[in-house]
Amino acid sequence: MKTALSIAGSDSCGGAGIQADIKTMTMNGVYAMSAVTALTAQNTTGVSDILEVEPRFLQGQIDAVFTDIFPDAVKIGMVSSARLVKVIAKRLAFYKARNIVVDPVMVATSGSRLMRTDAVDTLIKELLPLATLVTPNISEAEVLSGMKIQGKKDMEEAARRIGEAHGCAVLLKGGHNVNDANDFLYANGKCRWFEGERIDNPNTHGTGCTLSSAVAANLAKGFDLELSVARSKEYISGALSAMLDLGQGCGPMNHAFDLGGRFGSTA
Repeated sequence: MKTALSIAGSDSCGGAGIQADIKTMTMNGVYAMSAVTALTAQNTTGVSDILEVEPRFLQGQIDAVFTDIFPDAVKIGMVSSARLVKVIAKRLAFYKARNIVVDPVMVATSGSRLMRTDAVDTLIKELLPLATLVTPNISEAEVLSGMKIQGKKDMEEAARRIGEAHGCAVLLKGGHNVNDANDFLYANGKCRWFEGERIDNPNTHGTGCTLSSAVAANLAKGFDLELSVARSKEYISGALSAMLDLGQGCGPMNHAFDLGGRFGSTA
């Protein structure tokens, strides 16, 4: 069985962060592991508190995983400070980690800021050059590219700028203010739009975590980047379109969903 490591923060309501990553990776047929960057007190309405782990302890978690069960892919989510970003970059480089998917979580769906300015700068300088794929939303891509995004052409230009500046592929996720859930992939000079229907489902907390984790899981299983993105888009669209009853609503991965078992296999 292939393996994937999530390096991210914990979400106490279970719909995003480490919890969403583990559920998603498991349902996409890989063995999920974790290194926790922070504990958060949050729900779908906001983040009330964040408790970071010490850099030494984060390094210990990463070392414990890599020296025993070497991951076939790594997904990086919420990392709130520069000192933690530096630890992650240093250890991933040391172990020559492969299939690194960076979801640059800067602001929660609720609007709560999750990453300090110095952490953003360090992520850009030290972590993006190690990434196989970075998966920003519109506002995150504006920060990473240094440009305003107001339409499809802007999305294409921003993704190209990010990819060429840091040598990684970019999956720029569309937003309601730009398009109808269409995502743009830029990889090694090649471009592809992934069309998506906007689904009227209020349970969207954790969708970014779910998408990036699904991509990491598919990369771990040996699928190429385009197919990994396509499978992941279909997976999350299926979960949202099923209109799952999530009680208070903590994201599409609060309940397991495997699209009829298609993505639960290791094939």
